[in-house]
Amino acid sequence: QVKLVESGGGLVQAGASLRLSCAASGRPFDNYLMNWFRQAPGKEREFVAGFARSGGTPYYLDSVKGRFTIARDNTQNVVYLQMNSLKTEDTAVYYCAAIKTGSIYSARAYDYWGQGIQVTVSS
Repeated sequence: QVKLVESGGGLVQAGASLRLSCAASGRPFDNYLMNWFRQAPGKEREFVAGFARSGGTPYYLDSVKGRFTIARDNTQNVVYLQMNSLKTEDTAVYYCAAIKTGSIYSARAYDYWGQGIQVTVSS
């Protein structure tokens, strides 16, 4: 059984920064990618940031480009999301998720999910 655990969320003011972490534990995690999604109240879960299996630079939701940065430590099975210049519209529950095959943009393609962590940005 794979377990993903997010940490680092909270309540901040607009313009502040937060760093989310997600650690994976459990069965061997080879060949999985860990990426970030978020879900705001009344909205669908959306892809925020992640790596593709082909490698290269990570991909980002347009509205977070230039403000969010995803990073990973493959030796520790940890992925991070550095969020700068936060806006009120970034308020959501943030999830890390692990994928082996399929489109990284589709939540349905992911095999494992964390429990989610709340990020609230006040004006």
